[in-house]
Amino acid sequence: MITGGTSGIGLAFAKALAARGCDLTLVARNRARLDDVSGALARVYGVDCDVLAADLGTDGGVLAVCERLADRPVEVLVNNAGQGLHHELATEDTKPLEDAIFLMGTAVVRIGAAAGAAMKGRGHGVIVNTASVSGLVPMGLYSAIKSLVKTWSESLTIELEPHGVRVLTFMPGWVRTEFHERSHISTSNLPGFIWLDADDVARAALAAVDAGKTSVTPSLKFKVISSLAAHGPRRAVNAVVAKINRGRDR
Repeated sequence: MITGGTSGIGLAFAKALAARGCDLTLVARNRARLDDVSGALARVYGVDCDVLAADLGTDGGVLAVCERLADRPVEVLVNNAGQGLHHELATEDTKPLEDAIFLMGTAVVRIGAAAGAAMKGRGHGVIVNTASVSGLVPMGLYSAIKSLVKTWSESLTIELEPHGVRVLTFMPGWVRTEFHERSHISTSNLPGFIWLDADDVARAALAAVDAGKTSVTPSLKFKVISSLAAHGPRRAVNAVVAKINRGRDR
């Protein structure tokens, strides 16, 4: 099962898993796009591709996914639904912040919990949780949520490993998809060389699963960036973040 499986990194995971002969269940909001993508994957790769139309920004959508995981166990969950977010923190308009916390925090934790419980009972399974390199720096609420996902995913690894369930904390950097465009976030101030390819990072994540790793940051450049973000002088890190943030407004 892949949440957010019709675009961006989620679609890249879908293609990579289908190329391995895995049958799929794609979860996304748009039923028409789900049908188009699932049909294309089935034709190209010869796999069964089921769909579940669910808005993971709502309680009902999350419940539908959790119920599906209980009723039809999966071997692999790619816990990937998300959205871009660039919104001021000191504001009376907190609705976008609350919505982001639900979609990328609450929903991720609930879906991971449902999959983890089912896999624990069977004694096997794989969960890939999409965190982000941005979770290492103070780049607004998006980074704060991804920091939560990172720590939660690492904790889930410790809890489920004795039961035969593998959990990978997936830490991509900037990946070239329509993710930022859909959220009206400018990336024009970022140099071209910094961007990663979605198919490459998805394959890197699956290779990390194959290798038994519990965390992966695709590409050497983002491994270096992650180290600097985590261990560099905070004043310097914050100055870089502030400069990037100034270029994100349209």
